[in-house]
Amino acid sequence: MDYKELWNEAVKASAFSYSPYSEFKVGASLLTKEGKVFTGCNIENASYSLTICAERSAVFKAVSEGYSEFSAIAVAGSGNGDFTVPCTPCGACLQVLSEFCGDDFVIVLSDGEHKLSEFLPFRFTDKNLK
Repeated sequence: MDYKELWNEAVKASAFSYSPYSEFKVGASLLTKEGKVFTGCNIENASYSLTICAERSAVFKAVSEGYSEFSAIAVAGSGNGDFTVPCTPCGACLQVLSEFCGDDFVIVLSDGEHKLSEFLPFRFTDKNLK
């Protein structure tokens, strides 16, 4: 799957967003090293801290089904249906991605391809625990 298709899948996934409070819909599509795609969307909760982002939704779905090696994720978000403005992953999502992905992991946004290392250059890893 090429990255444009992956990003289009993220836009489609945003349709399943449960975002009655922010009205900001986010979709993510995660590509495994094996070529399988897992999608996710943001799911809000009246107790805001219990909300989950689209990126983590996709990662947790994939890991729960036995996949833990990923090559790319596409993220699309909008509050008004215009997905042309890049929607970058939040810090929590970047940290979860860094658990499974290296610096060269690709993050696809509406403005193109980026590397995980661009967004999270000083990530916390298992090496910090030793």
